[in-house]
Amino acid sequence: MMDAATLTYDTLRFADTPDFPETAEPVWILGKKYSALTEKEELLNDVTSRLWFTYRRNFPAIGGTGPTSDTGWGCMLRCGQMIFAQALIYRHIGREWRWDKKGPNGEYLSILTAFLDKKDSYYSIHQIAQMGVGEGKYIGQWYGPNTVAQVLRKLAAFDQWSSMTVHIAMDNTVVTHEIRRLCRIGSCDSGALCNGHAGASDSPMVWKPLVLLIPLRLGLSEINEAYIETLKHCFMLPQSLGVIGGRPNSAHYFIGYVGDELIYLDPHTTQPSVEPSDCGLIVDESFHCQHPPCRMHVSEIDPSIAVGFFCSSEEDFDDWCQRIRKISLTGGSLPMFEVVDQLPLHLSNPDVLNLTPDSSDADRLDRFFDSEDEEFEILSF
Repeated sequence: MMDAATLTYDTLRFADTPDFPETAEPVWILGKKYSALTEKEELLNDVTSRLWFTYRRNFPAIGGTGPTSDTGWGCMLRCGQMIFAQALIYRHIGREWRWDKKGPNGEYLSILTAFLDKKDSYYSIHQIAQMGVGEGKYIGQWYGPNTVAQVLRKLAAFDQWSSMTVHIAMDNTVVTHEIRRLCRIGSCDSGALCNGHAGASDSPMVWKPLVLLIPLRLGLSEINEAYIETLKHCFMLPQSLGVIGGRPNSAHYFIGYVGDELIYLDPHTTQPSVEPSDCGLIVDESFHCQHPPCRMHVSEIDPSIAVGFFCSSEEDFDDWCQRIRKISLTGGSLPMFEVVDQLPLHLSNPDVLNLTPDSSDADRLDRFFDSEDEEFEILSF
C-alpha cells in the first residue's frame, strides 16, 4: 500500500473512476478500433499493456545531489517517457504485444529498463532532467510538450539498440524530403546531397525507423473546435503514438477517444521507485495502469500539445502521408499541420538543433501553485 501522504489528487480519484462506458460508439486506442459492448476485455487489456510512468519517490538523487522524487514537477517528463516507450514497443515487439503479468522478459524487459529511474537508463527522469540542464533548464523546472520532445530526440541519439530517427516537425509543417534524408541510411551523410538532391529515391539505402513528434498549438487559451475532428482522426491512424498535453495544472498522455471523450493515462500518482534485483528481474506491475482509463471531454484539453507517430519503414511513412492528406480534405474541420514535399522558403530548418521556448512562454501565464513558472506550456485558464 502507498502511504497517503504520497498520493496526489488524481490518485485519490481512481477509486471513483467509473467503469468504461457501455456505448455503441467505436473506441479507438492508438490506431485500433474496439467495441465497448463486445470487445471490452480486449480493449482494457490493450490499455493496461501500455507502459504507465508516474511520479516516483526515493530514486537516486538526480545529478548526485538533486531531488529524489519528481512529484509536483515531472508530469510532462513522465508523459514524454510514455509516448516514447510506445515508440520502443512498436520498434522492438510490435503493436499487438500484450503485457504478461508473469513478469518482464526479453525485449520488453530491455524497453522497461531504458526508463527506470537511474542515471544510466537511456530515457530515465535523470537523463531527461540533466539533458535539460545542458540546455539551460534547471532540474525541477516545468517542460512543455515541445521541450520534452526536443530532449527525447537528443537522448535517442545514444540509443544504438533502438537505432531510430527522431524528428521534431516545427512550424506546423512536416517536410517529407527532410524526413527521407534523415531516415535513409547509406552513402550520404545528414548534410550531403544525393544525386543532386536530398534523399534521392534511387539511392541504395536502408530506412531507419521514424519517431515523428509534432508540437502544435490549436488555439489561444482553449482548443479551437475546428481542430477537434482532426485530432480525433490522429488516434485512428495505425502509426499513432498518441498525444502528450493536458489541461490546466496537469499533463496527460492521450491514447485514444470514444465519442467526445479523450482516453488518457495520468502520471499524477506517486509510487516508490523500482530497483531491479541482483539478477536483473523487475517487479513491473506498477508500470501498468490496471484501473479503467481516465477520460475527459475533448474540449477540456489545453491547446498546446505534441502529436506522435511511428513509421517502421518508408512504405509505412508513405502510407501515413496519404492518410494525413486524406484527413486534411475532410470537410468541417481544419488540418492541424501541413505535409509538404519541400520546406517553404519563409520557414527555417524545422529540425531544431537546440531547445526552443515553448509557444506559451510569451503568454507569461501563472500556475496557481507556482507563480514563478513561466515555461510550462500547457497551463492556462
